[in-house]
Amino acid sequence: MPSIDLRDRPIVITGASSGIGRATAITCAKVGMPVVLAARRMDRLEQTRARIEQAGGRALAVACDVARREDCERTIQACRDAFGDPYAVFANAGFGYEASALDDEQRLRHLLEVNFFGSLHIIRPALPTMLERGSGHVLVCSSCLSKIGLPYYSAYSMSKAMQDHFARALRLELWDSGIHVSSVHPIGTRTEFFDELSRRSGGRTLADGGSDRFMQPPERVARAIVRCLRKPRGEVWTSRVVRLALAFSIACPGLTDALLARKVARRRDRLAPQTGRSPPHESPTGD
Repeated sequence: MPSIDLRDRPIVITGASSGIGRATAITCAKVGMPVVLAARRMDRLEQTRARIEQAGGRALAVACDVARREDCERTIQACRDAFGDPYAVFANAGFGYEASALDDEQRLRHLLEVNFFGSLHIIRPALPTMLERGSGHVLVCSSCLSKIGLPYYSAYSMSKAMQDHFARALRLELWDSGIHVSSVHPIGTRTEFFDELSRRSGGRTLADGGSDRFMQPPERVARAIVRCLRKPRGEVWTSRVVRLALAFSIACPGLTDALLARKVARRRDRLAPQTGRSPPHESPTGD
């Protein structure tokens, strides 16, 4: 398949105020794509918009809470008004927290409203014109954790697995439509995601103090996404080692469970005297 020329093909990106979303917006603009920046923090969006325009690109900032369907519909319409029908949509907004699998149900529901249903909210209003045109690209920012359920991260892993399964099902349903559907599977990314995770989790987490060996800058993920936009594929990964390790974990679940349980127990024991907090599994309500 020849490489797709991305110039003048508009893209809508949620969660564009920081991290992977912001880096992807800047990278897409560099290759000539008009970019609609969508997130709740307009001050951050305006800073990114100004940077893109100073570099000669085109961008529009739109306040959008992806948990609100009407915000997403308004964002897609804003793209049409400013740049034309979106060629691509990158459903990237999301967050995580550390807590027991028995944590408060309302917090779980809110996470799913943002991470999973927020993805649907931005994708659905963009699809009719893509189908009519017979071309387009839907990208969903899942995670490497979509392939494995980590202890104390069940809510986040669950939401990423839901995105992954939705993207694959949609990809197959639209196989002959001319619309590409891709799931993106970052590993640990050096963004404010972990600061927000710590804030939502009430302090230090089991993720603190981990190795930087599997951490990557958001720009690396952004470059992989642009390569996928040019030459579409079903899944975007930026670490072959992690992808193979997860394949092994699926093939050997018993061994994986034993290794993960041992590792988490050691880290939990190290953190407890430093934080004075009870281990997450002792607070089912997350309080």
